[in-house]
Amino acid sequence: MVLAGGRATRMGGVDKGLQLFRGQPLAEIALGRLRLQDCGAPGLIGINANRNQMHYANLGVPVWSDTVPDYPGPLAGFLTALRQCEGRYPYMLTVPCDSPLFPLDLLSRLATALITEKCEIAMPMAPEVQADGSTLLRPQPVFCLVRTELADDLQAFIESGGRKIGAWTARHRQIKLGFDAQGDDTRAFANINTLDELHDSETP
Repeated sequence: MVLAGGRATRMGGVDKGLQLFRGQPLAEIALGRLRLQDCGAPGLIGINANRNQMHYANLGVPVWSDTVPDYPGPLAGFLTALRQCEGRYPYMLTVPCDSPLFPLDLLSRLATALITEKCEIAMPMAPEVQADGSTLLRPQPVFCLVRTELADDLQAFIESGGRKIGAWTARHRQIKLGFDAQGDDTRAFANINTLDELHDSETP
């Protein structure tokens, strides 16, 4: 599921997934990178969007809106995706629409880690340069591989007022996998929050 259902307040309220990056809508780029995953494309690819659904539908994939009201955040997109997978797929992968360089081996590495460690959730950790010049690995929870059997638990968490991805994933067996090996792109998980960042990120 490509998550494009947010309000993009730091981008002036524009629909982030439809903004152009190197001539293509961000959501379309995310779809393309999912189709190019080195282990093969996921069995079903969709977009979570809460406005401009017809524009997203023109990208050629199903479009599903949040099933809970009032823009409760990315977890609402998680829940939408999990409900769409129920009875069809044992795992669900989420990627945000605003990280156009995410790895083409994201799914294979997360899946290998999740299955090997017998976890319910796998997420990447990406290097982030600190003020002192050191590098710290930080979790990237909007990129998540999740067992679809967790749908009811997530529904209950949201209905109880839960909104933070980390607080929900901490309830389950999870593995956080570093994407800092030689050859990994240090910008792979950089997300674009403002129009200025969008312009700056277009530089190769």
